[in-house]
Amino acid sequence: MRRLVIAAVMAMLASLLFAPAAYAGSPHFVGTTSITRADTSLTATGKIAGLGNEDQVQVQLTATAQCVNPGSNKPQAGNKQSLAAEGTFPVQNGKANFTLTATATFQPSCSPPMTVEFTDVMVTDLTHNISQSIPGTF
Repeated sequence: MRRLVIAAVMAMLASLLFAPAAYAGSPHFVGTTSITRADTSLTATGKIAGLGNEDQVQVQLTATAQCVNPGSNKPQAGNKQSLAAEGTFPVQNGKANFTLTATATFQPSCSPPMTVEFTDVMVTDLTHNISQSIPGTF
């Protein structure tokens, strides 16, 4: 009987110690991240939920920018670049809102009639290692 009581007490103590880790949540993006473009800048706005009792979350925006001519010819390596922006955002009530902007710079500049196109857009929650790929050209 004594062994049974000790085992029950140990099980209760273990559940108290490990309960906060199990309560941490299930991080996920809420809907699809909104992507907007202004000239040579790309902005991602979105929300991550299921974050539990964390203080902050680290989010990164990555994309490929390319300078395209009026004939829709894709660029050579010199007119194509990878870009990224990242930031730390506060968590409130298990969720975090984020807005990140990345700007492409070309040498020489991508001036009219050439235009900048963004592809391969990805938003990553670096804290939880989850990503959301945004399809399309912006």
